[in-house]
Amino acid sequence: MKHVKKAHRTRLATAGAVVALGLAGAGAYSASAGGEQADAPVAATGAATAHTASADRLTIAAATKAARAALDAAEAENQRVTVAVVDRDGNTLVTLRGDGAGPQSPESAERKAYTAVAWNAPTSVLAGRLAQAPHLKDIPGTLFLGGGAPVTASGAPVAGIGVAGAPSGDLDEKFARAGVAALEK
Repeated sequence: MKHVKKAHRTRLATAGAVVALGLAGAGAYSASAGGEQADAPVAATGAATAHTASADRLTIAAATKAARAALDAAEAENQRVTVAVVDRDGNTLVTLRGDGAGPQSPESAERKAYTAVAWNAPTSVLAGRLAQAPHLKDIPGTLFLGGGAPVTASGAPVAGIGVAGAPSGDLDEKFARAGVAALEK
């Protein structure tokens, strides 16, 4: 038993030394999200720009404005809904759950918003495509019911707005479009 413990400790010590040597040879890295080398220039010029891209992003202020407009439109018609705004990558930026909205509505709103931005189309249009491609509904995170609307900039999707909780997808989508319209003003 002692031999096994010693062999195990030796392997751990050897592995630690190999990792330490590997890191020393790789150079020091900063703790920034980008993982740049500490001694590398922050802004590269020339060829490095051919390997980068930029994309329009909806600000938190704009997402909040859109969500508030959608929720206000629903409340004006006495509907109890949840509104979610997601970014181009499907990450939730803002969720507003109206008074009395059902417990299923936050997740449904997020999934509708994600579906709208992922396909750059209103979810009511996408729901109609299920007859020709029923497997679409199996894609994780999506919900092919009316209530989602994409937000675009220069023709490209930058966000999605999803609304859930009204008695019909048509109403949900009407409120989502009110959120998109608020951004166009």
